[in-house]
Amino acid sequence: MRYNAEHKRETRERVIAAAGQIFRKEGYGGAGIDALTKAAGVTNGAFYGHFKSKSEAFRTAVLTGLDELRQGIATLKAEQPRGWLKSFVGYYLGYKRTCGLDEACALPSLSPDVMRADDETRRIYTAELRRLIEEVAGGLSKRPSGTNDPGGAEERAILLLAMLSGGVTLARAVSDPSLSEQIAAAVARMALALEGPEDAPG
Repeated sequence: MRYNAEHKRETRERVIAAAGQIFRKEGYGGAGIDALTKAAGVTNGAFYGHFKSKSEAFRTAVLTGLDELRQGIATLKAEQPRGWLKSFVGYYLGYKRTCGLDEACALPSLSPDVMRADDETRRIYTAELRRLIEEVAGGLSKRPSGTNDPGGAEERAILLLAMLSGGVTLARAVSDPSLSEQIAAAVARMALALEGPEDAPG
């Protein structure tokens, strides 16, 4: 039976979404092809019709996850030019800290496996991370670096992403809910301090 282009596109999107969820929850090593196909509701043959290997599916899941994060930030910036950062930090350290692992942000959940991945996956990750940094930096002020200044926009964007992803990782790992909240609150304060209200871009 031949499927039309729309059906193939929908199947591919379903497989990518399922792969992203499984890799987030189980890690690359714990996610087998059978688990991916079951989650996507497709056969092994259908899976291999879209991806040559598990590593290719992982690469695509990483790319998609980081792109979704970047687009989410871009949307916030467009809708809330002066308040996007506070909204983003609150959402990231709130919902993205407490949701199921399968819905977690790609940055903290998939990056550890990228470190062990092949060169092509790391190359794609690097390119997409650069785009993400650029997107965040574009919403921060361009104040010059000074003695007590955390740096220019790009440097602060890197700090912001590192603090948020690292903070969520620690907050998710602990078994004590109160400590998790404390970590989130501390990271939120420092993240927002990177961009004082007087520096918010107009």
